[in-house]
Amino acid sequence: MSSPELVLKVLRTELRHSGITYKVLAERIGMSESSVKRMFGQKDMSLSRLALICKSAGIAMEDVLRQAADVTPHSDNLTLAQEKSLMASPKLLLVAICCLGNWTMEQIIETYTLSEPECILSLVELDRLGLIELKPMNRYRLKVSNAFHWRPDGPVQQYFREFVVSDYFDGRFDGEGESLLCVPARLSSQSAREIVQKIQQLAAELARLQQEDRRLNPEDRDGFTLLLGFRSWEFSALTALRRNGSGAKTVVATGQGRIHRSEA
Repeated sequence: MSSPELVLKVLRTELRHSGITYKVLAERIGMSESSVKRMFGQKDMSLSRLALICKSAGIAMEDVLRQAADVTPHSDNLTLAQEKSLMASPKLLLVAICCLGNWTMEQIIETYTLSEPECILSLVELDRLGLIELKPMNRYRLKVSNAFHWRPDGPVQQYFREFVVSDYFDGRFDGEGESLLCVPARLSSQSAREIVQKIQQLAAELARLQQEDRRLNPEDRDGFTLLLGFRSWEFSALTALRRNGSGAKTVVATGQGRIHRSEA
């Protein structure tokens, strides 16, 4: 998706949130509704037209441009060398995870035992590694996509498997907005692939909601983590009870919960 398309996508979202229809917008800028629809449908717009629409709708144009920049397509993961660099420093990995959760530097320092110089140095290093683009006043922009994931067999994922997963599932999953599901099923390969596609769609929906909720105050948001597993698997204790020659497995999907606070 090109930059003009991204800007128009964000603008349409902002207009919808403001309750402004194409008909209302057309009246405010002195155009016909059909012309406004055609203008958005062409997926291109001059800056002067964008400024006029934003002013008429009471929307800050700089916010539209910033949001479009935030969702500009980037890489879905880091290189092996980048992940190894993160794992070489626990504090750098901590700041990286906070950045992926859209924490500000002030929130990181307030929450964890990092000094301001340590946090700034970590941000500088993350900028060098390509995870973020460091901006004035120690602000930053993520340089990875909303579909970002750690490398499947990379050092960060290996660390998570060894230490994080058990800590995650140690929770009760009974808090507000929390859920834990374990759903066994016997499926064809085609059906299993369909489930994987739906999981990917769910991850995209989570990224969209996080982007939209960044407009809220920090106290109105909490940190949630979605951890999904889906594979052909059987609990080893059940496998031990199988009759000889029985080779059927059960496809199992596991669900979600909350592990730490994360703010935009």
